Amino acid sequence: MKTLILGATPNTDRYAYKAAIALQNKGHEIVLVGIKQGEINGVQIQNGMPDVKDVHTITLYVGPQNQAAYYDYILSLKPKRVIFNPGTENTELENLLKQNNIEPVIACTLVMLSVGNY
Repeated sequence: MKTLILGATPNTDRYAYKAAIALQNKGHEIVLVGIKQGEINGVQIQNGMPDVKDVHTITLYVGPQNQAAYYDYILSLKPKRVIFNPGTENTELENLLKQNNIEPVIACTLVMLSVGNY
């Protein structure tokens, strides 16, 4: 199950970084997309809006004030679900996802992984 982390960063203190490591440790394939340069555990962070196939889940680490620029990109990837991590909740994007048959999930990726309901 391929997960795209939107808002990936090489900063080890950030939750996006911790989620990338946790997802890898649980055997999930990850794609990292962010504005920072670098890599996490051998996976390069891609900048811009790379064309990625077969994305099951997008987990958001971009604040609502910066999400509008990604709306079309998120929809173009046709994920099954988008996880809104704490601080990324956005009613406008949630409604857009529902209109496109994409499940919005208000949750924390790290908690979901730790309790086994990812």
